[in-house]
Amino acid sequence: MKKIILISCVAVLLATTNLVAQSARYAPTMKTNLELLKNAKSMQDYNSVAAAFTRIGQAEKTLWVPYYYAALAKLHGAMNDQNVDKDAIAAQVDSLLSSAEAIQPNSELSTLHYYNEVLKMTVNPAARFMEEGPLLEKYYGQAVAQDSTNPRIYFMKGQTVFHTPESFGGGPAAAKTLFQKAVDLYATQDSTKDFKPKWGKEDAEAMLKQCEQ
Repeated sequence: MKKIILISCVAVLLATTNLVAQSARYAPTMKTNLELLKNAKSMQDYNSVAAAFTRIGQAEKTLWVPYYYAALAKLHGAMNDQNVDKDAIAAQVDSLLSSAEAIQPNSELSTLHYYNEVLKMTVNPAARFMEEGPLLEKYYGQAVAQDSTNPRIYFMKGQTVFHTPESFGGGPAAAKTLFQKAVDLYATQDSTKDFKPKWGKEDAEAMLKQCEQ
């Protein structure tokens, strides 16, 4: 009996040691890959860093953030590469977001769902508008309901409105309010947290200026 107890204690100690080691690796590994994400150029670069973030997520089973950045990397890459299979990338993003939401649903993930529906629509905007339009509204409403102070959802919505014809309620004048709200909220964000999503600020400011011209 004492032998069984001793073995159990050793097993618990080893498991605890592994968790500590895992957590110790988390911060520096995340920082390294966030820098790689920032400097990525090609779809290959984005896929590589997405794979690294996915591995972090698989190791850190209670954290949604690595899956978030894996999805973001694929979205950024696919939006900037006209030669990739956007539907295939979108399916991968859906899977990554499902993994993250199984840990903690939140506004940042809903914003990436919105981003992903935009990606799907870019394949054929005219043909997909009727299908993707309601999904965009769904994820916009969901993200705002989860956190109305998240600037990225207003930035994403603003881009959609900006590129929608004025005859359908879009255009720069209609988008300006959304970009202004995003810029105002970016100014209030806590930027001291290392892994808190921060992207979109400069782009939102640039789009606001474009609307004011």
